[in-house]
Amino acid sequence: MVTVGDRIRQVRQEQDVTQQELADYIGISKQAVYKYENNIVTNIPTDKVDAIAKRLKVSPAYLMGWEEQPTPKPTSPAPIPPGFEPMPKMKKIPLIGSIACGEPITAEQNIEKMVDVPESIRCDFSLTCHGDSMVDAGIHDKDVVYIRTQPEVENGEIAAVRIDGEATLKRVYYNPGTLTLMPANPAYAPMVYTGSQLEEVHIEGKVVGWTHWVG
Repeated sequence: MVTVGDRIRQVRQEQDVTQQELADYIGISKQAVYKYENNIVTNIPTDKVDAIAKRLKVSPAYLMGWEEQPTPKPTSPAPIPPGFEPMPKMKKIPLIGSIACGEPITAEQNIEKMVDVPESIRCDFSLTCHGDSMVDAGIHDKDVVYIRTQPEVENGEIAAVRIDGEATLKRVYYNPGTLTLMPANPAYAPMVYTGSQLEEVHIEGKVVGWTHWVG
């Protein structure tokens, strides 16, 4: 019959752990480990069995002979500390080129890579920002903005706007016969379009979120 001591000795030797190393870990003498393994002491305290199992990376139940598999059962996830939120479920969306947050630049219409975004954000693609014209809205150079494809936005909403093949990120304001693209930085002037110029302006989608990279 295989005893608790036999299992301790077998696992310890398989893992090249010395009696002294095991003794130091659980806070007992090397002689006590010897007595455990040679069944001189058979009534091993429960806390010592738990400590031995932890050091040898097996379950206490295996050492006691109650389980045949030495691998411990998966433990429950650690509780989330107060003030922290769990990581949301993520999905992949394409990162398509770049978009200007200053003067418009040509947007590359190809997928650079797939990026992660929380599933709760309804968006279709993302763009990398360049420039500082939207800093007062919290969007900085090299931030990744999430875009929901739609041809119109409400007054004051931030949109990705294509202007004669070029793209920019601005707040959109409608007035009779006029479309104004407003930066969120007083260093930049509004972009105003009227008459036939309006045919050059196309809303690509609404900004529904962004990731701000620090450092």
